[in-house]
Parts: sequence; structure tokens; C-alpha cells
Amino acid sequence: MPIYLYTAKTKRGRVTKGELEASDERIARIQLKRRNIEVTKLKQKPKDIFENIPFMQPKITSKDIVIFTRQFSTMIDAGLPLVQGLNILADQTENRAFKGILKEVTKDVEGGETLADALGRHPKIFDSLFVNLVAAGEVGGILDTILQRLAEYIEKAEKLKSQIKGAMTYPIVVIGIAILVIAVIMIFVIPVFQDMFSGFGKALPAPTLLVVNMSNFTKGNWYFILGGLLTFVWIFRRYARTSSGRRNIDSVSLKLPILGELIRKVAIARFTRTLSTMISSGVPILDALEITAKTAGNVIVEEVIFDARSSISEGQTVAEPLSESTIFPGMVTQMISVGESTGALDAMLEKIADFYDDEVDAAVSAMTSMLEPLMILFLGGSVGGLVIAMYLPIFQMAAAMGG
Repeated sequence: MPIYLYTAKTKRGRVTKGELEASDERIARIQLKRRNIEVTKLKQKPKDIFENIPFMQPKITSKDIVIFTRQFSTMIDAGLPLVQGLNILADQTENRAFKGILKEVTKDVEGGETLADALGRHPKIFDSLFVNLVAAGEVGGILDTILQRLAEYIEKAEKLKSQIKGAMTYPIVVIGIAILVIAVIMIFVIPVFQDMFSGFGKALPAPTLLVVNMSNFTKGNWYFILGGLLTFVWIFRRYARTSSGRRNIDSVSLKLPILGELIRKVAIARFTRTLSTMISSGVPILDALEITAKTAGNVIVEEVIFDARSSISEGQTVAEPLSESTIFPGMVTQMISVGESTGALDAMLEKIADFYDDEVDAAVSAMTSMLEPLMILFLGGSVGGLVIAMYLPIFQMAAAMGG
């Protein structure tokens, strides 16, 4: 259906602009009249030539979802009907991909579906955690409160994710620059020195000879080297997509020095934050653990949570099975046990999540501080070693001439 752009006035005289979907201009005016606004300008929106090309669509970010969730919560709290709130948000959304999804959600709700079911039709945008919490909010009549909690949860989860990305970006960039610089030296710089050394008439020093041979190999086989690297990356990614491959990679990652401890802290922070949000929203503990396990981000942690869920279904407390794993420290399981015994498990989980968020922040800062000198040493050592190796014959010749 065509989309119409409109300019209108509210009863208080405030000018508002937006867009809506309608079969024709008459229907569009009727829809706007139902919103109690006076239309001053209405025209059909020109078609976007890229709207049917998936990879040309803008990416829907966590920021888009957070803004939608917060604004929707405010509208519901103010007493606006679901359909009207969804229509307003769809009209105001600048991201055309997200706008299309909100339009579909609005149609489904108008057709009689619950909001949770309508959102569940778009699992790539609204995950099982989001949908289940919305369902709990609809049943309990606290949808506005649930949406507010969801917005806060997504913001904190994104902050945690950005911390990890920030920690990994620096070493990757430095290593990438080092590889690029070494490749340029090997392919373009060292051959110039090699031509110059060929007229010396003396045997080259061992370090220089090693570097020259490496340069000749790299220059003559660069396509094999590049192809080998690309093949390795492809094989690794295919392996990581298999169940056994993902499990092995996740298991090794938890055992890595420094990085493994950081991954464990991130997993604990994510687990406790998610479980706290779901319990406080009225989701049954077994359902909450199932959803939390699926959002753990690590297969080993996921298995521990599923094992805990099985034990809890047989009558154990939450803390008991978690204490038997090597993932959750004693402090965490003890705090969970206290939360269960006092009836404040959600609040205790929230405190643990806040604590581990700070722990992750401190671990990222410490790791970055430690990696900086190591990366500088690596870059300086690799490039400096090549330069020294190439200047050794010149130093020898100068010493011979001086002697």
C-alpha cells in the first residue's frame, strides 16, 4: 500500500508531521481524523527504489529498539491504546526498515493478535527475552513497567558488549598494522636492499640472509599465503558453526589466560542481569532459566544453566546446582542462596550484575593497559628487527673500511 506524508495540527494547535500507510488518500484522511488531528497537508510519499533490496536496507540497531521501547512505555503509561501508540511510533521512526516492521506489528495487533505474538513474528529484531517479557507484562497488566525494564536491560547489555569490543579492537588494529607494514617491507623495500647487497661480493650475515630469503618467498608466493589465510578463516568459521566446534572453541576461550576470566565475568553479568529482569517481571523461574541459557553467549555456560534448570525442576534451589559448576564463584552462589532464602532473588541478582559490570570494566581497563606495551613491543620488535637485519651488511662494510 502507498505511504502518505502529512502535516497536521492537534487540538492544542501544535503542528505535527509524520507518515502513514493507507490504500488511498481518502482512507488516509479518515485514519488521521480518528487521531483527532486536523490535516493541513497530505501527499503520497515517493517510492524508494531500494526498498525491495534487502542489503540496501538500513540496519536496525539496539538504539532504535531502546528508543521504541522507552517511548512505547511512556505512551502506554499515559493511557494511549496499543494500536495508536504503535502507529505514532511507526510514523516517527526514521529507520525505514524498522518502520516497516512496526507497521507489520501494528497490522497484526489490529487483527486481534497479542502484542507479544505480533513481536514474535520478527525474532531477528525482538528476541525470545523481549517477547516473553512483553507477554508477561500483558498478562500482568504492567506492560509499561516491563517495557521500561526492557529498555534499561538493553542499554546495560549494549554497554557490556561495547566494553568487550573496545578491549578487542586495539590489539586487532595493532596486529593488522604490523602485518601490513611487514608485508610492504618484505615485498617492496627488502628487494631494493637485495639488489644493493649483490654488488658487495661478500657473504651476507645470517639475519640478513634469513630476511632476504623470507622476502623472496613472500614475493614469489604471496597469492598462496593470502589464499591459505583466507582458507583457514573459512574453515575456522565453518567449524565454529558446528555444535562440536562451537563447544570446543567456547571451552578453550574460558581457559585462556586473562581473556578467559574476562569472558567468564561477562557471562555471569549477562546471566544475572537477564534472570533478574525476567523474575522481577513475573516470568516463572524454569521459563526464565531456559531463555537465559539461550542468551548466555557461551555453550559451556549454557549447559551449566540448563543443568541447573533440570535440578531445580526436581526440587533443588537455584544456588545448589550452580555451586557445583566451575563457572560461578562461591560469592555469586552464596548471594543467590541469600536472595532465595529472603525472597529477594531478583534484587540480589541485580546487585551481582552491577558488581560484575564494574568487574568487567576494571578487567577491560587492566587488559588494555597491559596490552599497550606488549603491542608496541611486538610492532617495534618485528619492524625494528627487519630494519636492523638489512643494515647489518652496511655496518660490516663500514667497519671494514674503517679498519
